[in-house]
Amino acid sequence: MAAGRWHTLSLMEQLANVGSDVARAARWHGKDPQRCEQAFDRAVELLDLTIADERWKGRRKELTRARELLCDAMFGGHTYGSDLASLDRYFFHFAMAARIGR
Repeated sequence: MAAGRWHTLSLMEQLANVGSDVARAARWHGKDPQRCEQAFDRAVELLDLTIADERWKGRRKELTRARELLCDAMFGGHTYGSDLASLDRYFFHFAMAARIGR
């Protein structure tokens, strides 16, 4: 998907996909560190692809903030007090919007 199809998805669809991996990371956090890290890495990779998408140039501030909060949550939430559960709730709304938009 990263090779080309990613840039054909709407912003809602892209963030819904990021959210899927955030949900996986939240589910495995504290249970299976390897699976949690894999899901986190994929979420960051997808967020980076979204940030690089020229269509969302005017929305990069929010996208980069979401990435920053995701990294903070994964590493203990020491800077912003963020956690994976709250980010899962944030991204869930994009999944619902993408589903409604189909």
